[in-house]
Amino acid sequence: MHYAKSAARSLQEAIVDTVIYFILVPMVYIAVAVFLIGTAVRLIKIFREPKHPAPLQVYPEKNPKWLWALHDTFLFPTVRRHKPVLWAFLMLFHVGLALLIIGHLELFAEFKIFQIIPHEIFLGQGYLGLLLAIALLYFLFRRFASPVRDLSVPEDYYLLILLFLIVIFGSEMDWARRWYGYEELTVDEYREYLMSLLYLQPYLPDAVTASWHSFMLVLHIFFANLFLLFFPFSQSMHSFLSLPMNKLRLGK
Repeated sequence: MHYAKSAARSLQEAIVDTVIYFILVPMVYIAVAVFLIGTAVRLIKIFREPKHPAPLQVYPEKNPKWLWALHDTFLFPTVRRHKPVLWAFLMLFHVGLALLIIGHLELFAEFKIFQIIPHEIFLGQGYLGLLLAIALLYFLFRRFASPVRDLSVPEDYYLLILLFLIVIFGSEMDWARRWYGYEELTVDEYREYLMSLLYLQPYLPDAVTASWHSFMLVLHIFFANLFLLFFPFSQSMHSFLSLPMNKLRLGK
C-alpha cells in the first residue's frame, strides 16, 4: 500500500515536472516563433496592399511627415479630445507597458542607456504592475457598458483577461521580492534561465521550478505564451501595427 502511494506520488510529480518544463521551454519557443511569423505575415500583407490614391483625411496634406504618424500612433489625439478619461488610462497603460518591456530587457543584460534614472530592475518599486492591472480592469469593465459592449467581440475580453493575468502573476513575483522579502528566485537566476533560452541551451535552475516563486513564474509565462500565440491573428493586432497602418493612411 505504501509502495503504491509512493509510486502514485512519483508519477504525479513526474507529470507536473513535465508540464512545467513544457511551459517554460518548448511552449516559449513555439509561442515566440508563431508571434514573429504571424506578425511578419501581417506586415507583408499591409505593405503589399495598394496605396490609397489620396490620403484618407478630411484635409489631406501633400507631404505628411513621420512626425504626424508618430503623434497619431502614440498620443491618441482623437481619443484625448473626445474621451479624456479613456485617454488617461490608455496613456497610463502604454507608458507602463513600455517601462515593463524595458524591465524585461534588463533581465537579459544590463543596459546603461536604461539607467538614465538609476533603478533596480523594473521601475516603480512594484507599483507599476499595480497601475497596469488597474488600467486593464478599467478597459475590461468598460466593455460591459453600452455602447462599447455592443461593439465588443469575445476576443476583446479574452485578450484583456490574458493581459491582466500576465501582469498580475508577473507583478506578484516583484511584490513578493520587494514587499515581503521572498528571495527564493533572484534576478540572476531568472536571467540564467532566460539567457539559456536565448542561446538555445535551455536550463532550469532549481529556484525556477522548486521555489515559492515558481508557480507564479510558470503561470506568468503560460499566459504570456497564450497571448503570443493568439495575438498575431486577432483583430486587435491593428494596435501593434498602427504605425505602418498610419503610414499607409497618410499616403506615405
